[in-house]
This record gives sequence, structure tokens and C-alpha cells, in this order.
Amino acid sequence: MARSAPTDSRRRATGALRAIWGSWQDGTPLRFEGEHYRHTLMTPMFAPDPHPWGPPPVYLAAVSPVMTRLVGEVGDGLLVHGFTTERYLRERTIPALEEGLAVAGRTREQVTVTLPGLVVAGRTDAERAEAAAAVKATIAFYGSTPAYRPVLELHGWEPLADELHALSVSRREDKWTAMRNLVDDEVLGTFAVVADPQDVAAQVRARYDGLVDRFSVYASYPAPLELWDPLVRAFR
Repeated sequence: MARSAPTDSRRRATGALRAIWGSWQDGTPLRFEGEHYRHTLMTPMFAPDPHPWGPPPVYLAAVSPVMTRLVGEVGDGLLVHGFTTERYLRERTIPALEEGLAVAGRTREQVTVTLPGLVVAGRTDAERAEAAAAVKATIAFYGSTPAYRPVLELHGWEPLADELHALSVSRREDKWTAMRNLVDDEVLGTFAVVADPQDVAAQVRARYDGLVDRFSVYASYPAPLELWDPLVRAFR
């Protein structure tokens, strides 16, 4: 399997970081020499004492299967993009991660999968409507980007991807509103958890239990912190 240049660069950068941290933590002589990075000098004045919790974990963001496989090979954590769906995670992201794990002889438990999930919630009809409009705009923005097209394609929404991209590069003054209006409630409900505040936790569990290890709220609208109190209590 051919490796892309960006993937190779991230692989080497991860190796360089681990070599530096290893020299600090274990006193291992620093001898990292690669195509793009060369680290062979570590003076005592720049070397901190070993950390009681060990070196920092390396989390890598990934969207494409190639980058996701790399996380499985060398990463401690996968930062999933918020523009994803349960189906894309199940059919594309996790299988690619497992391919990388298999290459490196690692297990799924060695990589923490973190998702900033889109959520639509509010205490009143007006708040819920504002939240839905904001999240639709977020979906439209990401959906207009060619790099994220595969998520829409998996759901058979290629025409939506085409329309969103065409609008995004147009000169229409109202293009961002027009793009938001192309995202209907079916698309919204596929990308985002849409629920009353007290029901968000149950919806998150129903969608993502067994797929992700950590979940954070991606709310692209102003919301008081106490709106998420039921979610926090449920997961404690």
C-alpha cells in the first residue's frame, strides 16, 4: 500500500517526539535521524526530570482512511472530525483504524477514540430553533469542502455536496444562508444528536457506545454551561 507524503511526515514527526520524550523519561540517548527530522543532541539544561505519569500521549486528527490507519499504527488517540456520522464511524473510520492496529500488532484498547459530536439542544422552542439553524450552517460549511465529501457520499448525498460546494465558491451575497437552508432535518438528525437536554446522554450512548471512548459537545451556538448538566451527570 502506497503511503502519502503527509502521512509519512506525521509518522516521522510522531517518531521524533517519542524519541525526545524517551530521552527525557528514560535517559535513552537521543539518536533520531530521519528524512525530515534529525535530533541527536540533548543537553542537561534542556532535559526535564522524568514525569511520574510518563510521556504525553500522541493524539492525531484524521478524516481520510489513510490517516486513520496511521493512527492505528503509531498513535495513542484518534481525534475524529465533528463532521461525521454513526454510519461513517462504523463503516469507514473504525475499520481503517483496525487495519492500522493490525499492521502494528496492537489492540483497540491502545487507542482512545475521541469525538466532538454535534448536538442540538435547548430549553425552549426558540433555543432549539436557534441551535438547529446554527448546526445546519456548520454542516453546510463542512459539507461544501471536497475533503469531507466522502461522508456525504456514503449516505448517497452527492447532489447536496455538489450544491454546497458550488454555492461556497459563488459570489452570492446570501450564500451562507442558502447553504444552511439546503440542510434538511434528515441530514441534521444524521449528523447531530437532536434532543432535549435531559435526553442527550441517552441519545449519545445509543449512537456511539462501542464506537468512541470519549465524547464532547460540539455546539456551534451560544449555550449556558448548565444546559449540559444532565449530560455530565449521566456520564458520571
